[in-house]
Amino acid sequence: MSPNRKILIVEDDQDIARVIKDYLVLNNYEVRVAHSGIEALQAIEVENPEFIILDIMLPDIDGIELCRQIRANNPVPILILSARGSDTDKVLGLGFGADDYMTKPFSLRELLARIGSNLRRVEMLGTQQMQQSDDQILHIGKIRIDKKAYQVTKEGTEISLSAKELELLFFLSKNKNQVFTKSQLLDAVWGYAAYGDENTITVYIRRLREKLEANPSKPEYIRTVWGVGYKFSTNE
Repeated sequence: MSPNRKILIVEDDQDIARVIKDYLVLNNYEVRVAHSGIEALQAIEVENPEFIILDIMLPDIDGIELCRQIRANNPVPILILSARGSDTDKVLGLGFGADDYMTKPFSLRELLARIGSNLRRVEMLGTQQMQQSDDQILHIGKIRIDKKAYQVTKEGTEISLSAKELELLFFLSKNKNQVFTKSQLLDAVWGYAAYGDENTITVYIRRLREKLEANPSKPEYIRTVWGVGYKFSTNE
């Protein structure tokens, strides 16, 4: 990873922010800290960070709402860092555009690995988007996935997906009928199976089913193989 990549830490706990900052600086990142949502928005406009670590509990703006505001006009990768670890909070965070989610207490080593993985994936995505290859477009049943344009349609109607939702869907559909464990999906789409929270996959599968399936409780496309994992298939 290139040195001096810019990271913004949005964290109102000064001790936690200082520990994260010191660790990232030791690992050749340029770090700015914001202790409130307003300060974070100002820093984003001025500093143009390449990665954001975002706490949910902020003194002025709820972290989920701040994530939504950032994502409305900025594709910067966002990792939510929070003491709230329930699936509901994960769904909210990932649904409003966060790319990743970690709960407190956390490992600095794992945080570093996730930052590196997300930044590498952004670089790879940029390279792929410059390549005009047909293998970035899939037609399966009523669904069309255009990875170059980051667009998914079903029966001609566009479906709004986050970047990670689309990457997970593309991976599953490109490997139609192949069963993958949660660990394998973390490794393929997020790039850090050794450190990842497998509940992340559960959240993303649930969201994809809500957006793609006529009946999410009886999925036609993204199916569960009990005791193993998930696969993408269709009877069409």
